[in-house]
Amino acid sequence: MGGDMTPKEAAGRRAAEYIEAGMTIGLGTGSTAEWAIRALGERVAAGLEVKAIPTSETTAALACSLNIELTTLAEVSSVDLTIDGADEVDPNLNLIKGLGGALLREKVVASITEYQVIVADPSKLVDRLGTKAALPVEVVPWAYPLVARGLKERGSQPALRLQAPDIPYVTDNGNYVIDARFPAGIDDARTTEHWLNYLPGVVENGLFVEMTQLVIVGQDDSSCHLLNKS
Repeated sequence: MGGDMTPKEAAGRRAAEYIEAGMTIGLGTGSTAEWAIRALGERVAAGLEVKAIPTSETTAALACSLNIELTTLAEVSSVDLTIDGADEVDPNLNLIKGLGGALLREKVVASITEYQVIVADPSKLVDRLGTKAALPVEVVPWAYPLVARGLKERGSQPALRLQAPDIPYVTDNGNYVIDARFPAGIDDARTTEHWLNYLPGVVENGLFVEMTQLVIVGQDDSSCHLLNKS
């Protein structure tokens, strides 16, 4: 690799090398995943045949512009490889995702993925989840006040995500997102994921626990550091 790539580009391009002919690929959302999608587009232009499931309307539009063939959950029951970004990665390769707003579709695709590759830059690595990033929680708009109260009762600091002053951000699925801060971080990601999903009105949360096999961390010198699931 040349020495003029950003860490995000280095990670994205390295991840695209894992894609093989005939695979069904999950395409993530975000600035680092975009580099992998663009690298895949170059390989498709050179003759590689794959099908892809995008995790957002933005990613779908990018894939279409690169002539990457798309498929749907109605047509496939599993995904061979998904490449996606993350907002935080802990030492066990558990993740916080969803600052880009695509957490629901990202988790649906991850749930049927055989091998998930996460691309990141070094700033995304943390000792404990929730110490840098807020945890996105996608909620039914009508139930937002109830969910926010439930989060406060658990010691979290919930904030409704806005796209403009007084205008809530709306996901591709028509829902709101609460960005929940955990002042001391998240002690037990699996337990937190469970109680969040039991709050009536919660559609999905951004904790991805034991869903990732490989994290590719791009470096400033355009090299990559690989973190494998132990």
